[in-house]
Amino acid sequence: MDKSEVLPLGVVVERRRIDHPWKDFSWRPVAVIPGAAALEPDAEWKVLREGSDWTQYHCGTLPLELFRRETEGYKVNLTQDPPLIYVLLRSEDDPDSRYDFLPFLVTASPYEAQDYLDSGEEIVEGVAMPADLIAFVQAFVDTHHVDEVFHKRRRQKARSGDDAFSRQPPVKRARAARGSSE
Repeated sequence: MDKSEVLPLGVVVERRRIDHPWKDFSWRPVAVIPGAAALEPDAEWKVLREGSDWTQYHCGTLPLELFRRETEGYKVNLTQDPPLIYVLLRSEDDPDSRYDFLPFLVTASPYEAQDYLDSGEEIVEGVAMPADLIAFVQAFVDTHHVDEVFHKRRRQKARSGDDAFSRQPPVKRARAARGSSE
């Protein structure tokens, strides 16, 4: 029984012209393509659609990895309407790069996406999960998910003055001893 599954997902990002004093474009993930072929290293992004002030690119293909120990997060995600694939984009540090952001990670776990949101350094967006991808994730959850039973911890009974916390503090005893000798 495999502990994980991997499926390549093509990442589609949109570059939209904006009216802002410090930047010309906004970048955001808008879709994923299950089973997309990988782009060659250093290849130009493929233009999928264009409008007057926006362009959508296939910017890369990343592996969606599903792990047996994270099925609780996938199960929560599948209850959303619609279920989401979370796409993470990281800023590109190369000044010669044509693109401001590059795809970094795709995940079906809202918990993992939340961890990256906490840093505030990446763009993290959820895009609707295609129907065949929902079936893939649901089959993985059905195969591997095991509900964990909650065990309430029993408290220890209080002791009757025999423990270290039931004694008088040494400072109080020393004052009492001085007061009685005067």
